[in-house]
Amino acid sequence: MRRSLALLGLPLLILAGCATPGSGPTAPPAATPDHRWAAFDQRAAEVADAWRPGQAWRSGYVPLEDATVLTGDPGFTGEAKLAFSNGWFRDQIPMPTATPPDGTIRFPDGTLRVPLVSAAEAYAQMDKGDPPPCDGRPAALPPTAGTGLPKPGGPTIEPGPDGPVSSPADTPCVQLTVTGMKMGSAPVRTSRGQAEVPAWLFTVEGMRVPVARLAVAPPAIGAVPQGMGGDRPLTGGLVTTQSLDAVDGTRLDYRVGVGACDTGLTPLVLERDDVVVLGAGVTPPTGPCTLQLVMKPVSVTLKAPLGDRAVLDVAGGTPLTVVRR
Repeated sequence: MRRSLALLGLPLLILAGCATPGSGPTAPPAATPDHRWAAFDQRAAEVADAWRPGQAWRSGYVPLEDATVLTGDPGFTGEAKLAFSNGWFRDQIPMPTATPPDGTIRFPDGTLRVPLVSAAEAYAQMDKGDPPPCDGRPAALPPTAGTGLPKPGGPTIEPGPDGPVSSPADTPCVQLTVTGMKMGSAPVRTSRGQAEVPAWLFTVEGMRVPVARLAVAPPAIGAVPQGMGGDRPLTGGLVTTQSLDAVDGTRLDYRVGVGACDTGLTPLVLERDDVVVLGAGVTPPTGPCTLQLVMKPVSVTLKAPLGDRAVLDVAGGTPLTVVRR
């Protein structure tokens, strides 16, 4: 049965017979476990056979990561991390509007000259707006925010009977302050493997490393191909891949959507010379349970480094891009 995402924050009636789902990443399998997952083997083979990328995939620039990239360990936690994830920035410097000369993308198999965007346009793409209002709290993080260092001068807001009431559960309302920028490059996973891509590097107050916004102009960016299509539901206890979280050599970390009462979560992978297909299998509950989709992290270890191979979802053959969290 095809699963759809439910709003996890809504009250749900949980009936008897629900099993408690496991927590934490599931250990990677050495191979497709046993005959129980024959449905995965068949579906994954169909997805792999149907994979027909276009010319841009092989010779152009098709990024497989977000266009806003961290260039190392930023050293942030809490509010700073949420502000970055939501694109809550504010600039304290003029942003040049002049278009720079063409830049060069360096792939493992060659180079490609591409047009670039200005710093102002890159910043506008990176900045997703303002955080929700939060009375009595600062509009931007202090210089030491997210670094684990004490704030100079004590707390920003003095507690007292007339002060604002807040708690750690309140929605953070801070923005990351951009104090500088320069043209540089950032490593990015693409359809042709790991590439060094021109990027505007923005210095952000309180962060150890710059935030990079890829500077390639939209006309030079190839689209990720569509999957095999169709609306055929998964069967045999299979669940779909929701996101690809990390690629590290032979290790792939990803998330799958399972039912609240599903058990026996097993990562599944089909590995070929040109493509890798991801999914997972579960044991559905025998009794009634809430209709709720739960995201679970899993990992697999490939026989060889991923390289420039496409990573596809078993449900529809959709190429997966890395989603940074």
